[in-house]
Formats: sequence, C-alpha cells, structure tokens
Amino acid sequence: MTAELEPLRRIAAYAHCTDPDGRVLLVRAAPGTGTPGVWSLPGGGVDHGEHPHRTVAREVAGETGLAVQTDQVMRVLSDLRALPHRRLALHTDRLIYQATVVGASDQEPNGTVDQAGWLPVIEAAGLPLRPFTAAALGLPPGEGDLRPEDPPDLPSFLVLAGPDGRHRAQRFAAYAVATDPVGRVLLTRIADGYPGAGCWHLPGGGTDFGEDPTMALVREVTEETGQRGEITGLLGVASHRDPDSLGPEGYPIDWHGVRAFYRVEVAEPTDPVVYDLGGSTAEAAWFGADQVAGLRLTEVTREAFVSADLGVTLRD
Repeated sequence: MTAELEPLRRIAAYAHCTDPDGRVLLVRAAPGTGTPGVWSLPGGGVDHGEHPHRTVAREVAGETGLAVQTDQVMRVLSDLRALPHRRLALHTDRLIYQATVVGASDQEPNGTVDQAGWLPVIEAAGLPLRPFTAAALGLPPGEGDLRPEDPPDLPSFLVLAGPDGRHRAQRFAAYAVATDPVGRVLLTRIADGYPGAGCWHLPGGGTDFGEDPTMALVREVTEETGQRGEITGLLGVASHRDPDSLGPEGYPIDWHGVRAFYRVEVAEPTDPVVYDLGGSTAEAAWFGADQVAGLRLTEVTREAFVSADLGVTLRD
C-alpha cells in the first residue's frame, strides 16, 4: 500500500539542449537504474550545497560526454511518485535549464545511461519518456508515475543526518517579486527566532510535500500578506547554503535552500495582513522603489530584484 511508503524529497536539474536543426538532446536510462529503457532530458539530483547550474554541467558531462553552458531556467516542475520497490514516496522538484553545448567533456561516464542522442521532438513523442520530460517538450504525458494514494502531511523540508552526522536539510521554495499597478513592491519582514530576523524578504516559502511550486506560491502570498496576484513569469533560481543555520528548531542545521522566484502582479492591492500568525513572517508592507534602498534585505531578495530589473536602487 502506498500509504506505508517512507517520504523523501529531492531537487534535480536538467538541460534542455537543441541543435541548429531543432533536435533535442535526450538520454536513455541504463539497465539497473530506476527507469531502465526510458528516455529523459540529461540531468539529475542536486547535491547538498551545490548550485543547480553546477548540477546540470556535472550530470550532462557524465551522461553524454558533452560540456554545456547553462543559460536561463525555463521551467520548474514537480512530481510525487510511489516507488514500492524502494519503499519510498518521492517528491522531486525539477529545474529545467536552457543550455548550450560548448564542446566535449573529459569527465568519466557515470554509468546511468546507455544511449544519448539528438532527436527530433516528433520522434521523441514515440519513445517511452519520463513524464517531466514530456511536459518540458510540450508533449502529452505517457502512462505517468504512480502517485501515492494518501500523500503524507509533511513540512516543506526534512532534517536528516549528513555523512558527518550533523543535521542537514535541503529545501525548495517559491517566492514572489510582487508589484502593484503603481510600481510598489510587496515585502515581508522575518520574525524573531528565524534566520535573517528583522530583514525584509520576498513573500513566499517552502513547498509542501506533493505541492506544485506555483500553487505553493499563491498560498504563501495569501497567508503572509493577504494579497491575491497573478503569476506572470519565472525570473530565476537562487541557491544558498548556510552550514550553521540556527532557527526555531533549537539546534544548528547545515541548510541548503534552492529558491525559484516568480514575477507576480497584484491588480487590486489591499493593506497587507499576515494571516499565518506565529510563523516566520512578522509583518508585510508595500514599498515604493525609492523606499527599498533604505531597507535591510535578504540575499535572495536582492538577487531577485536584480533579475526582475525593477529599477530599484539597492544599498551596499
């Protein structure tokens, strides 16, 4: 029964590479892997503390022998699969990057694929594809993966013991660069007892187990600010590691956060209200572009503002 499976989360990153003829680079899983004979975009799991850009380069080299340059992130997908043979319910957040082949790699093959090649998308449609690959290529899904009947109710991250025995956690989150019709920016202030306390931050937060990132973002923005907006685009992905993060858990955690930030437009802004009382958000407010320069901002907020090109002046 799927309800008895142990929950597990991971983050993965993949390359969407095309050649001058419009063919896409795909790989076939080797015997002995979880999906033998099934084709997918090249890529794989993000190691703890590793930026997804690096994951793409490492995995593509190991699977295809090619060196790639990653460009912008194209899509963020998520899926929840039951893996009865491993007694796992696996939630995976998948980052799909546009990438360009720049030459050959000297990295040794990792043995996870037995074939790689450039294929027309119409030909790929006739192959057994991983569901996320079909979605990334704009193709109808195949049979799909088995979703657990009763997904467990879990927080947005799992604290596990690392190789050194210390607590570590990898968390995927979605945040909003939200503006109103007059150009004000919506921000939240981090509550005491949480990392970054007192700093102003983007509204949003960790995705729950089995939750789609865009659905999580809409939920978080409503809970933290009371605003309702429309997601109009994906801006980018940030990756940050804090090896000694101390939060409400009461003990240090080697923390790796991977955060996708989206452009959100709030057509009918209201006075912000924090509904998620007692959590990491102390207050929420709208700020004009000229006010942002005087605020203490989190690192990911500064990075997102640069990507959004809002014309906001940031202090050093």
